[in-house]
Amino acid sequence: MQRTRAGLLALLAVATLAVSACGAAPAASPSAEPMPSSPSPTTPPPPPTAAEWAADRISAMSLEEKAASLLMLHAPGIEAAPLRALAEQGIGGLILMGDNIPDDPAALAALTAAVQPDPEARTLIAVDEEGGDVQRLPWDPAPGASELRDGPAAPVTAAFAQRGDVLAAAGIDVNFGIVADVTDDPDSFIFDRVLGTDAASAAPLVAAAVSGEHGRAASTLKHFPGHGQAPGDSHESLPTSPLDLAQWRSIAAPPFQAGIDAGAELVMTGHLVFPAVDAAPASLSTEWHRILREELGFSGIVVTDDMLMLQHNGLADYQDPNENAVRAVASGSDLLLYVLPADPAEFGISVDGLATAIADAVRAGRIPEARLDEAALHVLTLRRALVEG
Repeated sequence: MQRTRAGLLALLAVATLAVSACGAAPAASPSAEPMPSSPSPTTPPPPPTAAEWAADRISAMSLEEKAASLLMLHAPGIEAAPLRALAEQGIGGLILMGDNIPDDPAALAALTAAVQPDPEARTLIAVDEEGGDVQRLPWDPAPGASELRDGPAAPVTAAFAQRGDVLAAAGIDVNFGIVADVTDDPDSFIFDRVLGTDAASAAPLVAAAVSGEHGRAASTLKHFPGHGQAPGDSHESLPTSPLDLAQWRSIAAPPFQAGIDAGAELVMTGHLVFPAVDAAPASLSTEWHRILREELGFSGIVVTDDMLMLQHNGLADYQDPNENAVRAVASGSDLLLYVLPADPAEFGISVDGLATAIADAVRAGRIPEARLDEAALHVLTLRRALVEG
């Protein structure tokens, strides 16, 4: 247990090394008279940071508890009880879909408050609120991408600030709302949702969107490494891109880089295949996670697109939900998203089943425990930071 906690805190401790040996204290004069001693006031230690707090909690969690904390799930309806029942199983978050949205903002705020079981770490409440074609909150007045595309940055910042205020008032913590994909193909299913038709026009607008949401809702860039360059609809197929890595770096990467540099807290990976880079979909690809972390410098939460989409594509390799979850975590995902029906067993899914599969993969050596701890730390740190304000 102590070894696990030490490993979690190792990175946090690095910064303290610079404090050592800043200079020796001056020696006392040999002729100086001793001063009478008096009690010196003690300065209380600073409170732990959100990451330190999270590391301490994780050190006391079982493998199954850590695995459950990587799940973000949906339950249909506007009643709090089913959503709270999911949260009470130790999951990391809930995603609200259109069927979770009551008639008015006050009712939604009451719902999001009622599903929080842990006063020390918020269960993340997320929503897809892009505006335009993808809008869950009908009272969101801000324009979407089709109205903002290829224009100046200032209106984008203003729109996402306005949208962020609406989300914050409703108790929503995370917005899956910034499309960093690019395409100039009007026949693409994602065309009406992109902020730019090429990397040069999209990148500053993606950064502006992140700036607008900052301090209001945690921003998510999607769908990495770029759905605009992978024709098809990943809700029902496994879209494939012809780009090699060099082409990707110039055509698709800049908007993601701009959003990361602007401070986006999350990046959503797509179920997209770039065969010249990796035969696996990006959501299950160790190489794409490496590129995101090492080349683009992203240090926040990597969240998958809805994991059920892998089952919906009908391909035999992706019909086992537990195996999909194991592969996602092993490759580098921190938060696994599931938009569940009323009966999750329809797709063979349960919190216990997913958590056990991930924990068993750790025991079997398929997932290093350090990888599981890293993912849990990313998610729990944000959950704690939201409580601390």
